[in-house]
Amino acid sequence: MMDALGEPQSVLVLGGSSEIALETVKALPRNRLRRVLLAGRPNAARHAAVESLTAMGITGVEAIDFDAKDTSSHGGVIDGVFDAGDIDLVILAFGVLGDQDAAEADPSLAVEVATTNYTGAVSVGLHVARRLRKQGHGALVVLSSVAADRARRANYVYGSTKAGLDAFAQGLGDALHGSGASVLVVRPGFVRTRMTAGMPEAPMTTNPQDVAEIIVKALRKGKETVYAPGPLMYVMGVMKNLPRPVFRKISEKQG
Repeated sequence: MMDALGEPQSVLVLGGSSEIALETVKALPRNRLRRVLLAGRPNAARHAAVESLTAMGITGVEAIDFDAKDTSSHGGVIDGVFDAGDIDLVILAFGVLGDQDAAEADPSLAVEVATTNYTGAVSVGLHVARRLRKQGHGALVVLSSVAADRARRANYVYGSTKAGLDAFAQGLGDALHGSGASVLVVRPGFVRTRMTAGMPEAPMTTNPQDVAEIIVKALRKGKETVYAPGPLMYVMGVMKNLPRPVFRKISEKQG
């Protein structure tokens, strides 16, 4: 359960090595945390994440195996987590960027991106919602993207998966309304992470720590949607309404 001050005591990160998710955990009052589960595939990044949080004095940090593409296993993983105790906050943070040119040349690669970013998220998101509804409290944070607002030529496979995820998360939030549980959809712009390393930075580029602070503040205010950084909401409001020929030219200049 949330503590007396409304701060989460238990957190499940789906995508256990996500830099944004880990910074979000670090931005929470660590003396309140009693249980932090980092769910993902066994690898060096997940191991390092466990060690990093533990070294900060956060208690009860544990790694659990989770594969976004193995949807048949999702129910068992989520039930195992919730059966061991309530979860106050779930952060759905897994995803892959993919390579647009490679995906156009080999559609199976596009399917891989879609399976991870959308199908896997729908599957585990519904399992999480089922358990949050049953326990009567808790929040699910879904890391979407500004790419969900309008996909560019350079990344429309990725953008389309985020658009689907974003719509799903909004609907899931509506489905949970009145249950005591909630969904926060987060739409970051370009964030400096391992996934974007080596890519040219876009305007309003941020760091994982910046996004984490926005997420924590949004949770405390009970928001349902937030952009990171906030001004992107106005930028994307304009971009979504541009005529396609104009938007296409802008996209081509951005590469």
